[in-house]
Amino acid sequence: MLDERSRLLLKRLIEQYIVEGLPVGSRSLSKLSGLELSPATIRNVMADLEEAGFVSSPHTSAGRVPTPRGYRFFVDTLMTVQPLQAEQTQRMEGQLQIAEPQRAIQTAAQLLSSLSTFAGVVLSPRRTSSFRQVEFLRLSERRILMIAVSPEGDVHNRVLMVERPYSQAQLAEAANVLNQHYAGLTFEQVRSRLRGELSALRQEMADLMEAAVQAGAEEVERTDPVVISGERNLLEVNDLATDMEKLRALFDLFEHKTRLLRLLDTSAHAHGVQIYIGGESELVPLDELSMVLAPYEVDGKVVGTLGVIGPTRMAYERVIPIVDITAKLLSNALSRD
Repeated sequence: MLDERSRLLLKRLIEQYIVEGLPVGSRSLSKLSGLELSPATIRNVMADLEEAGFVSSPHTSAGRVPTPRGYRFFVDTLMTVQPLQAEQTQRMEGQLQIAEPQRAIQTAAQLLSSLSTFAGVVLSPRRTSSFRQVEFLRLSERRILMIAVSPEGDVHNRVLMVERPYSQAQLAEAANVLNQHYAGLTFEQVRSRLRGELSALRQEMADLMEAAVQAGAEEVERTDPVVISGERNLLEVNDLATDMEKLRALFDLFEHKTRLLRLLDTSAHAHGVQIYIGGESELVPLDELSMVLAPYEVDGKVVGTLGVIGPTRMAYERVIPIVDITAKLLSNALSRD
């Protein structure tokens, strides 16, 4: 346990380092703390904090910088969260008033990125391959636009290339058959049932429905479960941008997403905001990277996770409420009837 003097000095050091990004020396810390302590006394306290693993001394400076353990102690016990102003919350709510769920999720990722100036990430809800409604629109003799609406309200568009021309009346007839007899089923279930029922349909209708079911199944498979916005913002962060190995590791995380997906999936089972600092998560083993995550819900059930990925040197007291409020607003947007 740290005494009050050590806690205050550590708090001021971390706050100053987050703002400036430079090692904090004893003289600066003496002024920042407001305590009547000599630089020598502060150096003794810093030596104790360094021995305890809360700060470290870069080789190029006599000042100290926080370690991941120091950040963790700061976040858990020293930090004062800065609540968002009502006007900002209202603007966020207005931007998330979107009927289509996938667009709302993309907007949430963009909001997290723009407000934090780092990367915003959202794990989308697990999707079923079923449809609520299908429509066909004739684009040309051999090209048809299929519009499929999921049970969640997402709209998926696919262009079908067909072997024969269809009139708009024929397309409407095919859509009516699918909507009346197969709505609510997955595309795989429709495909299975159609195998036994295609003989009852005219050949041109059978061909169109087979193409539609195949395209619908492919559309669901290609939907990316992780939506990321603003990852290039991290190129502006000196802690990351000055080391090519760290940058490669970071963008490998964004490109392949497997470890990121597992971490987001794990965080969905937690309550409230979760903070992963430095290498605390074995799934994202990068000391210079931190994540602030929170689950979001649909009709009271947790369906995904969202958050901010940024440098360990981030203003946690500002990012935490951004993530918390965005999770609540997205939950409200997706739970509307």
